[in-house]
Amino acid sequence: VQLQASGGGLVQAGGSLRLSCAASGSIFSISVMGWYRQAPGKERELVAHITSGGSMNYVDSVKGRFTISRDNAKNTVYLQMNSLKPEDTAVYYCAADTDWDKNLPLRSYEYEYWGQGTQVTVSS
Repeated sequence: VQLQASGGGLVQAGGSLRLSCAASGSIFSISVMGWYRQAPGKERELVAHITSGGSMNYVDSVKGRFTISRDNAKNTVYLQMNSLKPEDTAVYYCAADTDWDKNLPLRSYEYEYWGQGTQVTVSS
């Protein structure tokens, strides 16, 4: 599985961005895809995940502002980010796993595949 993330950028507080993660390869085997972020000096944290069945999970700090979705025809997962705050500034990574037996939510080290990061910067 290969993942290609895109869509980061610089935005003012209150603005919006949409991140995309295009998957290729053995995509039929993917059980869950997630978005993580890592700010300077902080640990990588789960932002949201979506399962192959469409179940979604969000970290509390983004609930009501971020929406994860998927387009199966395009093999792409999106992260719509609204009402952005300076504390959302981080490098965002998409990840995928193909083990259907793991308990969700997965910890970052449990994801098998990672895309390259995309920088999101929110100015105040």
